[in-house]
Amino acid sequence: MPRVLLTGIAGFIGFHLARRLAAEGYSILGIDNINDYYDPSLKLARLKELGFSPASIRDYEEIPSRIHPGIGFLKLDLTERERVESLFKKESFPRVVHLAAQPGARASLTQPYAYIESNILGFVHILEGCRSTHVEHFVYASSSSVYGGNKKQPYHEDDRVDTPVSLYAATKRSDELMAYTYSHLFGIPTTGLRFFTVYGPWGRPDMAYYKFVKAIFENQPIDVYNEGNLERDFTYVDDIIQGVHAVLQKPPSGSPPYQLFNIGHSQPVNLLTFIEVIENSLGKKAIKRLLPMQQGDVLSTYADTGRLEEYSGFKPLTTIEQGIRRFTEWYLSYHAKNK
Repeated sequence: MPRVLLTGIAGFIGFHLARRLAAEGYSILGIDNINDYYDPSLKLARLKELGFSPASIRDYEEIPSRIHPGIGFLKLDLTERERVESLFKKESFPRVVHLAAQPGARASLTQPYAYIESNILGFVHILEGCRSTHVEHFVYASSSSVYGGNKKQPYHEDDRVDTPVSLYAATKRSDELMAYTYSHLFGIPTTGLRFFTVYGPWGRPDMAYYKFVKAIFENQPIDVYNEGNLERDFTYVDDIIQGVHAVLQKPPSGSPPYQLFNIGHSQPVNLLTFIEVIENSLGKKAIKRLLPMQQGDVLSTYADTGRLEEYSGFKPLTTIEQGIRRFTEWYLSYHAKNK
C-alpha cells in the first residue's frame, strides 16, 4: 500500500479514517498539532486508541504506533512553513488526505486569525508540499457551510457558493479555489469533499449533538437556536469514512484533474426531532431553552449526493436512530472511564 499523509489524525474524522486505513494495512504518517480548540485530552485519547502513548509525544519527532505496524504520528503545526517544507523534502507521499483545520462556524466570528492561519496558511503549505513532490492524489475536507445563504435545496455542487455567512465558510471556499488553481496549474489530482454535519462516537464536544447529550444526561438545559426551526443533514461518521475511502482509491483524471463532492446523508432532520431521538436514546427529557437564530448560522443543510454516488458508489446506510444510539453508548462509556 502507498504511504498516506493524513493531517488532523487526532481529530474526529481523521481518527476514524486512520483506523479504517490501518485495518486495511496502509502505511500512514499522521500529523496533528493537538491544539486546545476543545479539550486536548479527547485528542490524546484518540491517539492512544491508535497506539500512540501520550507520554511519548514530542514536537517534531515521529513516533510509531504500538498497535498498528507502519503507522507513525508527528506532532506538527501546519502553519510552520519551514517544518512542512522539511517534511515533504524528507519523504514523498503518493496520497495526501488533508483534514486538519480550525473548525466551528460560530467561533470564527470571534477568533478570525486562528481560521486564517490554519485554514488558509496551513492549507497553502500542504498544497506546496503536494506540488513539490508530484502527489498522485490530494483529498481535502471542505464543508457544507460554503453554501451559506443559498436558498436552493438540496445543495448541488454546481450551485452558487459566493454568499458565506461565517468566516469559517469563507476559508473553506477559499481552500476549494486554491485547490482548483493548483490542480489547473500543476496537474495535481485533487478531490474536495463538502462534509455535512458529521456525528458519531469520539465526536467533537463543541458540536450540538455532543452538547445536547451531555446536558440532558446531567439534567442541564440545552440551548435550542431559532426555537428549533432548523434542519441539518446529519451524517454518521462511518458513512463519511466509507465515502472518503472510496474516493481516495479513485484519483480524478480530467483536465484539470479536479473534482468536488457533497458527502452527506441526504435526509435533513428537524432539530426538535433530533433532540427527541436523543431523549429516546437516553431515556430522559431535555430541558429546552429556546433562543433566537445565531449569527453565522443557516436555517437548513441538505446534500444532493448523486454525483458522489455515481462516481464511487457512496450510499449512507446509518439511520439517525442507529447513529445517536451508538454515540450515546460511546459517550456514557467514555465519560464513565474518564471521570
